[in-house]
Amino acid sequence: MTSPIAIRRATAADAPVLERLAALDSAAVPAGDVLIADAGGEPQAAVGIASGAVVADPFRPTADLVAVLRLRAATLRGSGVPRRRRLLRPAALRAA
Repeated sequence: MTSPIAIRRATAADAPVLERLAALDSAAVPAGDVLIADAGGEPQAAVGIASGAVVADPFRPTADLVAVLRLRAATLRGSGVPRRRRLLRPAALRAA
C-alpha cells in the first residue's frame, strides 16, 4: 500500500522538522527557500530550491521523494525538466 505524498514549501514553523531531518542525515539544513516532502503525513525529505541541497530520513525509502523534490525545485528555479542532450558529431562522421 502506498502513502499519499504532499510537496510543500517550508515555513518558519518547519524549522524543527528540517533540523531533525538534517540531524538524521548528518547534513546541514538547506539554506534559503526549502521544499518538504510529506509521505503519509510525515515529513521525510527536504530540498533547498536554489541550492538543491537535500536532507532525508535515512531510515525510510526516500529516493523517489528526493527525485520528485528535485524535479519540483528545478521547475521553481525556471530550469524546467532536464532534457537529454544530443551529442554533436564532427562533420566527417555525420557524412559517413
